[in-house]
Amino acid sequence: MDATPDTGPTILYVDDEQQACKWFTRMVSASYNVLTANSVEEAKAVLRDAHDRIGVVLTDFRMPGGDGTELLRFIDAEYSDIAAILVTAYADKDLLIQAVNTGRVFKILEKPYQPEDVRRSLQEALALRQDRLLRTQRLMAIDETLAFLAHELNTPLAAIANFARGIRMRVDQTEPAPDTLPGIGRAADRVQDNARYCLSVLSTFLNSVRHAHGKSEAASASAPSSAAGLIRSLLDTYPFTAVQRDWVSYRIERDFPILTLPNCVMLVLSSLTSNALHALRHTEAPRLEIVAAGAAALNGTPGAGHTIRIEDNGPGIAPDILARLTIDPVTTRAEEGGNGMGMIFCTRIMQSFGGGIAIDSAPSAGTRVTLTFP
Repeated sequence: MDATPDTGPTILYVDDEQQACKWFTRMVSASYNVLTANSVEEAKAVLRDAHDRIGVVLTDFRMPGGDGTELLRFIDAEYSDIAAILVTAYADKDLLIQAVNTGRVFKILEKPYQPEDVRRSLQEALALRQDRLLRTQRLMAIDETLAFLAHELNTPLAAIANFARGIRMRVDQTEPAPDTLPGIGRAADRVQDNARYCLSVLSTFLNSVRHAHGKSEAASASAPSSAAGLIRSLLDTYPFTAVQRDWVSYRIERDFPILTLPNCVMLVLSSLTSNALHALRHTEAPRLEIVAAGAAALNGTPGAGHTIRIEDNGPGIAPDILARLTIDPVTTRAEEGGNGMGMIFCTRIMQSFGGGIAIDSAPSAGTRVTLTFP
């Protein structure tokens, strides 16, 4: 494999003729970083090693040991975001048309090609590559969002189903005992609380999406705009059981404004609270504290380094899981339908406006999650 110094987007040129590779490199190396390969197998090896920085592959059609269409199939199967251009001096039209129709090739260049045609084709192919990357990112964002919503709504919806079954069992008793009526009332209250929470999560998420597209200024304006406001709103709307609510306390060491994506920050706080409550289920004397700590202002200028901390005295997190928690979909709740996407989504939200999230934990030593705000 030959390569030029890094001068821009990377192009892989595949041709069994060494002179053709040198000529192509001289033609475009002022604008692009060029990698070359002299066979299909060599090109596959280059792609495996450097696919994350290759934007376009130009491959000759006829080569010993495999033709360009074999390489196109490999790219389509393994690295479909890379744009492919087929270069040929042969007029095998049926095969070329098939390659185009299957979507495996972006364009065909006939030898001898002109430098202007090559440069224009590379620009168009790189634009296609960028479109594919953006589309992939959007699809990943949709997947993460759906996974987060499933993560957040799974527990309250399961609670609704359980309480509804309990209500039905009590109502179906032919001669219900008088002391069952208070239990029915409490179960109905829990159904209402969990249903209200589900609706609140969906409404908050919808308002965030609308605000991101400039469609709901009123919704954004009506949301709490300070750390204290968000925390109090969380405690008012989250469907705690009576026992869980006794575990939770909060402190406002110094309030601070949350001017960017307050609805999304609310979702983050809700998700972290849910995780902490789950971790505390079997803890003796469970405790969960939420602390807002705004940085002090200097000379009238708002301070940087505002934080909200969520601290519990639960069992803590194993080091191998802790190291991957914000980057990989790992979960300690797989047996209960957890998918590990909640923390990833929270991290994405905080990073989207210049904030951050840090997790400190050790087995048997509790967990502290710190949200930082610019």
